Amino acid sequence: MKPELLIKFLKGFNDFLHVLMAIALAIASLMVVWESIQEFIVENQVHHLGLGFAFLHALATLFLVWTFSSLIAAEISYVQTGSIHLRVFVDVAMITLMRQIIIAPVKSAGSNLPSDEVFDPWQYGLLLLALLITGIVHKLVGDTEIEKAK
Repeated sequence: MKPELLIKFLKGFNDFLHVLMAIALAIASLMVVWESIQEFIVENQVHHLGLGFAFLHALATLFLVWTFSSLIAAEISYVQTGSIHLRVFVDVAMITLMRQIIIAPVKSAGSNLPSDEVFDPWQYGLLLLALLITGIVHKLVGDTEIEKAK
């Protein structure tokens, strides 16, 4: 088999895989939106935790949609330009940390365990520190990518 043919086949196969990933990300986004609506209804009606907790829980689930949106944007960028920016991965890390920061108090409020066993201030502080560091990296990576674009 000629190397040119192999490379052409692999590029076509890679394009096909990217189409599958984009479709899967779109479907996953729709499923997460549906699940967040369902969770909001269940948390509000069944558990009677109050509208605030139901909203925070649904919001944390919707953070997954934000993650999928970043990944879909990365797919679009890759298909158009053939490159993926580092900032996408930093965005996903930040979104994940923000989701964890929102979820931690909601979990402890809805749990039957003593609050000192569920909510760990040390772990929460580490999450906040990780978010701060990720934010600094996000700023540095963003400034670097803007400078490269000029």
